[in-house]
Amino acid sequence: MQDIKAVFWDFGGVITTSPFDSFNIYEKENNLAKDFIRQVNATNPDNNAWAKLERNEIDILKFNDLFLAESSKLGYPIPGIEVISLLQGQLRPEMIGALKKIKGQLIQACLTNNISSPNEELSDENVSIAGKNDEVMSLFDFVIASSEQNVRKPDPDFYQLALEEANVRPNEVVFLDDLGINLKPARALGMHTIKVTDASNALRELNDLLPIDIS
Repeated sequence: MQDIKAVFWDFGGVITTSPFDSFNIYEKENNLAKDFIRQVNATNPDNNAWAKLERNEIDILKFNDLFLAESSKLGYPIPGIEVISLLQGQLRPEMIGALKKIKGQLIQACLTNNISSPNEELSDENVSIAGKNDEVMSLFDFVIASSEQNVRKPDPDFYQLALEEANVRPNEVVFLDDLGINLKPARALGMHTIKVTDASNALRELNDLLPIDIS
């Protein structure tokens, strides 16, 4: 049995369903190539509009204009606000159940690339922000949020902040994320990692690593 003391969770795409599903629906409805929005986000990923927004370097209105320019260069203009409106995911009950079983037994943290509170021009229900789910967020011992720390996954400094807050070594942590690009630096640091594509499979992998039973 691994000597695991902490579980670090991504939020969107792990605790909730993936926003990529909403992206694909939007693309289909607008006759765009599948994963076009992800292509925009993957172009210049460290300094594009999305990266700047998650580091809280720009506001929503600036993001709207920058994303529009970036998507236009790739062949189809999409206002950034339309992408923000697609972010809301549905909570996964099986993940909430696991959070509740782990709460109080191991250190539990949320590591999220997120955006700060939206501009008043946007209605709250159009923006998925981890902190708005108060009941769920209370299950975590702490949250490391990109918009508050001005650093985002996959920057190794982001994970170091979580390790320092939890006061654990990397090999004492399991980290769950739905993106391989975010798991790679965590694994390089020495964390156990689980890529979440299916919630049930991910939880089985997690259960095998933990010193407690969450099945």
